[in-house]
Amino acid sequence: MTPLMDPGAIEKESFRIIDSQVGARDKARFNGLEWPVVRRTIHTTGDLEFHNLMHFSPGAVECGVKSLLEGKAVLADTQMLLAGITTGRLRALGVDAFSLISMDEVRELAQKMHITRSAASMDLLIDDIGVARDVGIVAIGNAPTALFRLLERVKEGMWRPRLVVGTPVGFVGAKESKEALMASGLPYITCVGTRGGSTVAASIVNQLAVQALMEKGK
Repeated sequence: MTPLMDPGAIEKESFRIIDSQVGARDKARFNGLEWPVVRRTIHTTGDLEFHNLMHFSPGAVECGVKSLLEGKAVLADTQMLLAGITTGRLRALGVDAFSLISMDEVRELAQKMHITRSAASMDLLIDDIGVARDVGIVAIGNAPTALFRLLERVKEGMWRPRLVVGTPVGFVGAKESKEALMASGLPYITCVGTRGGSTVAASIVNQLAVQALMEKGK
């Protein structure tokens, strides 16, 4: 059989397969805006059971789409996550995406406070209110410490993002950080347990951008 070579056709066929393989009862857990996000995470991970891990706060997708339509920036916790975000879609929305993790200020702050650079990047974001004001979505796909630090600072009343995409991966703190996110009262999209990663977070942001462009085109 000749393999598909057209990227659009490959994606379309992948989504068709996912829709046919995931049962109606499982899909019914998600509303019409949430399911496309879940489907894209399944497409990204190649795992038809990934839907069992996905959780949304009420109205989370709407919060993310509205933030993008208003031109609010996306902050990624790592360069890897940033590289996975489809920048063409964001450009079409007038949205910037960036990461602070490689900045000298973050490295210096981490050393001074004896914390991870990921955690320090959240401090730098929130302490520079000019930067935070322009950010709508915070996407954390790698470091639980970044998510814990963000939640701590939000609890202090320092700043509140429009949406947190929190899918940190690993065996130390990942599960607990996502549980803390779900209990925080912030709008969130997450996947429970130890699984996740930058590719999952990027896929969620990418689907939010797809849905924002669809909304913009109406």
